[in-house]
Amino acid sequence: MSTKHFIQDVDKLVIDGLESLTLTNSDLVYYKNDKVIVNSKHDPSTNVAVISGGGAGHEPAHAAFVGDAMLTAAASGWIFASPSVSQIGKAISTATGPKGTLLIIKNYTGDIFNFSLAAEKARSKGYNCEVVVVGDDVAVGRKKSGKVGRRGLAGTVLVHKVAGALASEGASLKEVASAAREIADNLVTVGVSLNHVHIPGRKIEKENLMAQDEAELGLGIHNEKGILRLKPIPELPDLVKTMITELVDITDEDRAYVDFKDAENVVLLVNNLGGLSPLELSAITTEVFGQLEAMNLRPSRILSGTYMTSLDGPGFSITLLKSAHKYIPYLDKPTKATGWTPVFKVPAVGSKRVIIEDTTEPVKKTDSTPKPVIADGAVFVKAIAAGCKKAIAAEPLITQYDTVVGDGDCGYTLKRASEAVLSFVEGIKGEPTVNTLTDLAETVENNMDGTSGAIFSIFLHALATAVNNASGKLSSADWGVAVVDALTTLYAATPARPGDRTLVDALAPFCNTLKETASIEAASKASRDGAAGTKGMKAGLGRAVYVDEAGYDRVPDPGAVGVSELLSGLADVCK
Repeated sequence: MSTKHFIQDVDKLVIDGLESLTLTNSDLVYYKNDKVIVNSKHDPSTNVAVISGGGAGHEPAHAAFVGDAMLTAAASGWIFASPSVSQIGKAISTATGPKGTLLIIKNYTGDIFNFSLAAEKARSKGYNCEVVVVGDDVAVGRKKSGKVGRRGLAGTVLVHKVAGALASEGASLKEVASAAREIADNLVTVGVSLNHVHIPGRKIEKENLMAQDEAELGLGIHNEKGILRLKPIPELPDLVKTMITELVDITDEDRAYVDFKDAENVVLLVNNLGGLSPLELSAITTEVFGQLEAMNLRPSRILSGTYMTSLDGPGFSITLLKSAHKYIPYLDKPTKATGWTPVFKVPAVGSKRVIIEDTTEPVKKTDSTPKPVIADGAVFVKAIAAGCKKAIAAEPLITQYDTVVGDGDCGYTLKRASEAVLSFVEGIKGEPTVNTLTDLAETVENNMDGTSGAIFSIFLHALATAVNNASGKLSSADWGVAVVDALTTLYAATPARPGDRTLVDALAPFCNTLKETASIEAASKASRDGAAGTKGMKAGLGRAVYVDEAGYDRVPDPGAVGVSELLSGLADVCK
């Protein structure tokens, strides 16, 4: 649970947050005293007004969905609190004309009371007003929800979109309300989160805190506890399978709300509850889509993004809509609502959009001239493997160091490349040649990204070129000359030199010592000493330049440590 916030005054947070919408959408008008957002381009004489709202803390819902072909107006309460009857009345009186108004309400007690009373008061004033209540949650089944019914969750935004788009085309209030009810009746949603949320300015509710290895299934969007605490946190495929089962299992009498067997279209909405990175949400979307496709429930439309949040909730929800063909164009219709992430039309089955190239074939050699021979091929392979294993084992330590003085990815980057090289050398058939070194360089290039990947690739390609200048069997002296030549080539590509607190602080001493002594054991020791010497050294290059200098005294350079571990493994075999 994140408890740090830039704004502690929750009232100012809500008021200013709503005002920002007028800065990003010139069509919107903000009635600040009532916390009501209205689309100024709406023509009440020709179009039904579609109005919604609810407590703040669910952004972009509801106010950021105001715009052409979506909501006409939205009333916002304070965080997790329903707007008042007078606020809703303001939205109705400002946006409603002869065509009437549809109020779309999430199924929560406060919203039901206030919106229903506002609708009744509007009718008494002569307004034609309809109400649609959305309850799409499946986590709380029929037995527990009883008379209250299902909670309204992220699926509500699909009701907003279809109703708003239909209204924009001049449909009658009866037609718009009928469509909204049909969409609402065919929605199912379930959510999961890694923790509850903290409301700025309020005390921390310790009973809501989850352990590091816990998640909660079926949380509401107002910080309500879920129906099941999951410990340990399941792997994503298992978690998604559980969630989809709750959505579509028609044998579950308590939760079988929608039967998708005869669906003309399945619409998938993967919603960020506020705290997930776009990268993680994207990976979750891929998993959800894959499982639905395997169940013959291939969605025709996908929405993936942040639609209805619980502040910065570290979780996501999955919504499925069973939709008739006639409603899909209304989901697809463009809107100027700033909170709406457009719908993606899923390509037809068989459309090849993900290309996986075959990388199992070895790199083809273009030069068939005689090459220098590696003196002991078996030792060469064993040494490379030992170096990779040592680098892999050092990943947690390198990652720890890089968390202090970098971005935390150095250890994993080196581990991933080492695993690829290890797989490569274990697959070598016959005696390795100098060409093998070129293939090894290609393997590193294809599996190691970032600055360190570029440095390793340049050095190894230059090393492969350099050893070609030798003749016969490669001696320790030949390797010494070659590594220094490769280092010289690397220096032409980077300004990094010993003393800059980079991996060069470990690589350069190894190269120079190997050339001077022809002893890999001595060269490895020089590399270890070089890496150790970076502790306390001020960074001259790389991301470490931007971090707090206090970290320099705490840990050595992680890249240099990685190089020294790798070379230490080589030396263990070759000494």
